[in-house]
Amino acid sequence: MTPPTRKRPEDLRSARWFGPADLRSFGHRSRAMQMGYAPEEWTGKPVIAILNTWSDLQPCHAHFKTRVEDVKRGVLMAGGFPVELPALSLSETYLKPTSMLYRNMLAMEAEELLRAHPVDGVVLMGGCDKTTPALLLAATSMDIPAIFVPAGPMLRGNWQGKVLGSGSDSWKYWDELRAGKISDKDWSGVEAGIARSYGTCMTMGTASTMAAIAEAVGMVLPGGSSVLAADAGHIRLASESGRRIVEAVWEDLRPARIQTREAYENAIMVAMAMGCSTNAIIHLIAMARRAGQEIGLKDFEHYSRLIPVIGNVRPTGSTYLMEDFFYAGGILGLMNRLRERLHLSCLTISGRTVGENIEGARVYNDDVIRPLDNPIYGEGSLAVLTGNLAPSGAVIKPAAMDQRFLKHSGPAMVFDDYASLKKAVDDEGWDITADHVLVLRNAGPQGGPGMPEWGMLPMPKALLKQGHRDMLRLSDSRMSGTSYGACVLHVAPESFVGGPLALLRTGDIVSIDVDARSIRMEVSDTELAARRAAWVQPERRYERGYGYMFSKHIQQADEGCDFDFLRSDFGAPVPEPSIY
Repeated sequence: MTPPTRKRPEDLRSARWFGPADLRSFGHRSRAMQMGYAPEEWTGKPVIAILNTWSDLQPCHAHFKTRVEDVKRGVLMAGGFPVELPALSLSETYLKPTSMLYRNMLAMEAEELLRAHPVDGVVLMGGCDKTTPALLLAATSMDIPAIFVPAGPMLRGNWQGKVLGSGSDSWKYWDELRAGKISDKDWSGVEAGIARSYGTCMTMGTASTMAAIAEAVGMVLPGGSSVLAADAGHIRLASESGRRIVEAVWEDLRPARIQTREAYENAIMVAMAMGCSTNAIIHLIAMARRAGQEIGLKDFEHYSRLIPVIGNVRPTGSTYLMEDFFYAGGILGLMNRLRERLHLSCLTISGRTVGENIEGARVYNDDVIRPLDNPIYGEGSLAVLTGNLAPSGAVIKPAAMDQRFLKHSGPAMVFDDYASLKKAVDDEGWDITADHVLVLRNAGPQGGPGMPEWGMLPMPKALLKQGHRDMLRLSDSRMSGTSYGACVLHVAPESFVGGPLALLRTGDIVSIDVDARSIRMEVSDTELAARRAAWVQPERRYERGYGYMFSKHIQQADEGCDFDFLRSDFGAPVPEPSIY
């Protein structure tokens, strides 16, 4: 591909605001001077927006309050004019009912912030689960030069000399508390020790997964997705990203030149090899389709059969965390081990190809980042299941579950809401066995609403007391990337809109065969037709506001849960704003 001619100052998008000798531009210039800027600071220079998702209720991004100054420093060094624009922080911890309800809101906000302001390029500061795909969705739709700066993983947790992993050990020790194996004092110790610094979850959760995907697609500087939040290298990454985005503007290196189908195939391969979060599927499909690339579940299934898990990081791995992964060689080391399978000619935001970025990258611990001939799991991190329970697909994480449930049949225990499920699992006298299949429905994109991370359904207390720690669980919801267990997720279509899961009844036999990629309920077509005729649509979740719009336009899990009107093939491109 022949690179376009370098931009001239008069070609900058921001020149439409600051350049003309007219009354409106007079106002733009005078108001810039009102803020203390001199014309020499912006004239002929790229205006670089820095979308900052810091907030006082976003612990993963606590360092962004000051890290943004490092980005600005880099922009100024390279001859740009940095402007910080605050954006929704989407704290995974605090946002209810789920941050997924607001991923598309941030994507819309960020896109319009960039379109409506005098901006030539953008540095995207995100990391906590939904901020990464949301910001990238926006940059893709806007299609101006963009670079992503991940928040970076936090330091590993510690309690009584034991290493703690985000999320994964929360679930583990909560079950131990419920089983009577640890005390309330122990639980308080875990609470205080599991999150010791700013940064995202340091297991291979959704945050680490999406940062790696962003880099594999080409939107992060080489190695940037693995750098720890508290490492001095993260400060340097921020500054380098600021410098690089200025040059990317002059080169007109837009997302459309980077985000090819091959780039997204690279991302799927990297995700499978890392032991990725199940949420990768939803976000990556949405991102690819915004870029005009028809990536779907079949692509994940294809690479699931080809790419083994070589990232030995919890919860798919048994011991290591992202801090260990960083020290072992990080994303560049892992990608170099996949070199024979990746599309090496894909262009990245660095201005170099994938092959150039990973050239010479080494692995320093073969147990953390395994060789391809010694994986921790012989296939990819995720498997896609289909059948009469999930005609449009469902997802499971085979390497992070009790292997005896890879092929299983058992009677369903069906719940229509989480409150009823919670009450049942806390009943120590509940007559349930580990062979039952625990089912939650009405927890999908519309039913949740927003498809909450409820899919790692809590183990029944009665079974925990008996020593069981896993059972087959099924829902149309998602689960945290830090979660584990025999959990079938993202059942599509969801039950709330009449998907077959809505027809399942307690006592029906549910059968799963991960190797055959099948999931079904052993119910005759005649009986299912009768149940379909009697099914009644649940009442809508919202009657007004954003939730009402969400319910009208949200797509199903297998389509990426984007709004239908935000896809690249919906309507004509949005024009540049008029300035009069």
